[in-house]
Amino acid sequence: MNRTRRLLSIAAASGLGLAGRPAAAQLSSDKPITLVVPFTAGSATDQLARALGQAISRATPYQVVVENRPGANAFIGAQTVARAPRDGHTILIGTNTTHAANQHLFKKLPYDPVNDFEPLCLLARGAQILIVNNDLPARDVHDLVDLARARPGKLTFGSGSSSSRIAGELFKQMTGTFIVHIPYRSNPPAVTDLIGGQIDMMITDMATGLPQVRNGKVRALGVSSLKRASLAPEIPTISEAGVTGYEMIFWFAAYVPAGTPAPVIARLNQIMTAANRGPAMTKFYADVGFEALNGSPQTLRRFQADEAEKWGRIITKSGIEKE
Repeated sequence: MNRTRRLLSIAAASGLGLAGRPAAAQLSSDKPITLVVPFTAGSATDQLARALGQAISRATPYQVVVENRPGANAFIGAQTVARAPRDGHTILIGTNTTHAANQHLFKKLPYDPVNDFEPLCLLARGAQILIVNNDLPARDVHDLVDLARARPGKLTFGSGSSSSRIAGELFKQMTGTFIVHIPYRSNPPAVTDLIGGQIDMMITDMATGLPQVRNGKVRALGVSSLKRASLAPEIPTISEAGVTGYEMIFWFAAYVPAGTPAPVIARLNQIMTAANRGPAMTKFYADVGFEALNGSPQTLRRFQADEAEKWGRIITKSGIEKE
């Protein structure tokens, strides 16, 4: 069992332990808890935050508000939380974009993913889906690779997150193709352009891409996990469809500003872990095809360090120059 899998196992066990502990500190019930989403409304992170916020509001006396602060590769949302009061009422719903990939994609970040935040808990992880415009003459991954090789630099792929971007770059790297990257502020507008034919393909989260597949607006060629997704078992993995060994997973976690008191962190971990393991979130994760994660702040800290190292290796091998 590799280190990441061990940490996830520890995370599950840690979550069970914390859920039963008494509250070490009280938040103000007169002040809402704001979940800051560094991506646009409708994104996978946004959907998770809204479901989690509703679950917390129903189970506790705290009102939860979701605030979208998209743009600048999630810089804006991350900065918002890093600079927020240290009272536990402003929480970042972070991802591998904010806390593992960005530090390897940019020469200078306006926030420090380690020193500007206190970790709360892991939330979930999921697979992505390779989708193409319906007019593209590619019915499977083999067709897409052949088409890209026949038209170097002519095909385009969009992305609105580091998960989507690096998934596309890894696909290029493993297939020896040259597909032009088109950046977006978030994945939903990229999917809109894909439907409209402005771009040819993208690899995006299931929550954003699969509904468009179901509606017949785009065509799915594969999923980014090594196992088929339970939500869409009819779609082959990219690996089994021809790019052997291809895998790209994304994750979500919660953070508060550095310096937030330890008792407040413990209380928030208790609240969020209980909500994340409850029936409402269990149903949400089943509906969108995510796997629930939990754990202590310490587990998240170790997990984040491992993920930052992994994403750094992928980005370096992909040859992406820091912006």
